[in-house]
Amino acid sequence: MNLIEIRQQLHKIPELGFQEFKTQAYLLNMIATLPQHTLEVVTWRTGIVVKVMGYASEKKIGWRTDIDGLPITENTGVSFASEHEGYMHACGHDCHMTIALGLLKKLVAEQPKHDTILYFQPAEENPGGAEPMLAWLKAERPDLVPDVIFAAHVAPEYPVGTIATKPGLLFANTSELYIDITSVGGHAAFPHQTKDASVIAANVLLQLQTIVARNMNPLDSAVVTIGKMTSGTVQNVISGAARLEGTIRTTTPEAMTRIKARIEAICAGIATGFECDIEIDYGSSYYEVNNTPLYAEKILAFAERFSQTTSYECPAAMTGEDFGYFLKEIPGALFWTGANTAYGLHHDKMCPDEALLDVNADFVHAFLQTL
Repeated sequence: MNLIEIRQQLHKIPELGFQEFKTQAYLLNMIATLPQHTLEVVTWRTGIVVKVMGYASEKKIGWRTDIDGLPITENTGVSFASEHEGYMHACGHDCHMTIALGLLKKLVAEQPKHDTILYFQPAEENPGGAEPMLAWLKAERPDLVPDVIFAAHVAPEYPVGTIATKPGLLFANTSELYIDITSVGGHAAFPHQTKDASVIAANVLLQLQTIVARNMNPLDSAVVTIGKMTSGTVQNVISGAARLEGTIRTTTPEAMTRIKARIEAICAGIATGFECDIEIDYGSSYYEVNNTPLYAEKILAFAERFSQTTSYECPAAMTGEDFGYFLKEIPGALFWTGANTAYGLHHDKMCPDEALLDVNADFVHAFLQTL
C-alpha cells in the first residue's frame, strides 16, 4: 500500500459533503485489498466504519478521519490536481484519509490488543457529518461507539513530524451566519418610494460589530465577521434585497448563545425601524474541540519520545472542526500534525509535504498501542 500514490489518487477526486461517492468507492476498494478476517466494514451514507477486532479486547479505541473536499478551484499545478472542476482537497482531508488507510494496514498486519475502530466521516466541512454519524452509531450500532477517540488535522505552518495539541479547548465553537434582507426597491430618482436594502444592510453590518465590543465579556474571546455582502444590480436602481454572509466563533457554548441572541435582537430592531423583512440562517454550527486533558497530555508525551516526531503544546485557535461533537460525548483528543507548506488551509495552492503520510501512520499506530 503506497501512501503517496493513495493520497494522490484521493486528491484527484474531491467531493462535497454527503456527495463523496467516488471517494467512498475508492476507500472501500482499498480496504478490500487487506486481509478481512479481523475486520468488520459498515457503511453509513457516504461514510465508512471499519472495526479491527482485538485479540484480548477490554475497550474500543476510535480513530476518526474526514473525507470531503471544498468548493475551491485548485491552483497548485501538481500533476495529480483535482479532476473535479471547481473542487479541491484544500484542507488536507486527502492526507487524513491516507493516514487512516496506512493505520488500518498496520492494524491488520499486527492485530491490536483492543478493538480499534476507524471512522471515515463525510461532510466535515459542510453541513457537518460528525453529529449525525454519532447519533446513528448510538441509535443503530452502539457496539461501534468507542470508549475513547482521536483525530488529527494537518497544520501547514509546522514542519513534518511536529505533533501539536493542548489539554482543554483547542478549537472554537463556530457557526455560519446568513442574513437576508427583503425591502422595497425602485428608481434612484424616487428614493422616498423605496426602502433601500443597501442602507439597511450597512446598518446591520455596523451594528453587528458592536456585539463583541459592547455585549461580550472582554475575557471571553469571540469573533463576529461578515465576509461577504451583496446588494443591488445597477447604479441607478435602489436595491430591494441584500444578503450578508459571515461567521461566528466563540470559546464557550454560552457565548455562542449570547451572540446569536444579540444578532436576532439587532435584526428585529432594524427590521422594525426600516420597515423591511430580515431572515437569519445559522447554516452549519460546530461544537468546540475540547480535548480531554489526560489524552492530550499522553499525545504530547508520546510524541516527545517517538523517534520521528517532536511535540509542541500549541495555543487554542478560533478554527472550527466538527470532531468537537465526538469529544462532547466521548473522551479523547485532536492534534495538529505538521504539513510544511507555505499556503494555509483552504488556499487554492495548499499542498502538504507528503512525507507526513508515513510519519503519521507510524505515529498513530504506535500511540494507539499504548492505550
